[in-house]
Amino acid sequence: MRLIAVFAVAALLLAGCGSSDTEEQPKAAQSTPAAGEPTFPQTVEHEFGTTTVEKKPERIVIVGLTEQDIVLQLGYTPVATTEWYGEQPYAVWPWAQEALGDAKPTVLSNADGFQLEKIATLRPDLIIGANAGLEQKTYDQLSKLAPTIGTPKGGTQYFSPWDKQVEVVAKALGMPEKGAELIQGVKDRYAAAGEQHPEFKGKTATFSQNGFYDGLLYVYQDGLGTDFLSYLGFTINPKLKPLEKNPGEQVSVSEERLDVIDADVIVFATEKESDITNLKKVPTFKFLDAVKGKRAVYTDATLSGAMYFMTPLAFDYILERLTPALADAVAGKSPETMIGA
Repeated sequence: MRLIAVFAVAALLLAGCGSSDTEEQPKAAQSTPAAGEPTFPQTVEHEFGTTTVEKKPERIVIVGLTEQDIVLQLGYTPVATTEWYGEQPYAVWPWAQEALGDAKPTVLSNADGFQLEKIATLRPDLIIGANAGLEQKTYDQLSKLAPTIGTPKGGTQYFSPWDKQVEVVAKALGMPEKGAELIQGVKDRYAAAGEQHPEFKGKTATFSQNGFYDGLLYVYQDGLGTDFLSYLGFTINPKLKPLEKNPGEQVSVSEERLDVIDADVIVFATEKESDITNLKKVPTFKFLDAVKGKRAVYTDATLSGAMYFMTPLAFDYILERLTPALADAVAGKSPETMIGA
């Protein structure tokens, strides 16, 4: 499956991968906040202005691709989520399944645009679209249905900083302090892991997608979905930043220019063994120093999903499974097989 070349494109191309939609009308959310009672009203600033949430929401509809993780971790259960890719039960990945419990939210799709009529039938009292690729017109339409949280102020339609997404979602749910705790917790745990692996500090790293599409490999420049590496002490490959064309878009690299992705460590977000096989078929791939030196890491599908989700729950999943593999890679002992499970 082709993963995101640009989030906006992916939302269209990948949302067609099946979902766990259900015709049963979801019950109102039973909210059990993780720490302390939420307080209202709350006024949230975002790219489209401000939204005031007057009281504790009971019917939360998530139209973004990843915000279900944050909502669930804060102790709320949404009545609807949105399928991005992966065909996970109720669009909730393994790292968040425990928080979902036995709830069965409706699963929406953005493949052909936002399902406004279906969203209306869910009778939402809060719509969350911090990572939804919203435009003003769509935001206005959703706002007529319920208070709507848009892109974090100063962010891009997709790939807004993960911590800014947590901030706006947590505030909308009346728990800004808890949101700040989640953010700081991630940073503290990664800092502690970095201290346990001083060999990471200053080493360069590249984060890449799983293969070539139309002759191009999509990789992530510093600040674009690379925090799980930089928080551990790695320096994101500086050769990529000058190749950035548009904010929120990955760098695209041709087979002929593959040398620019070379670094002390390369993490490939592979999903299946055939992804590794196909990479090896590219003539220039074998000349990468990281590949020759056994310093390339290949993930499984779930770990790659966590690296794309970039939520607090996903960060913890990455930390546990990727850190040992990075240590092997820095030592030149990385296997040419998938890791993560």
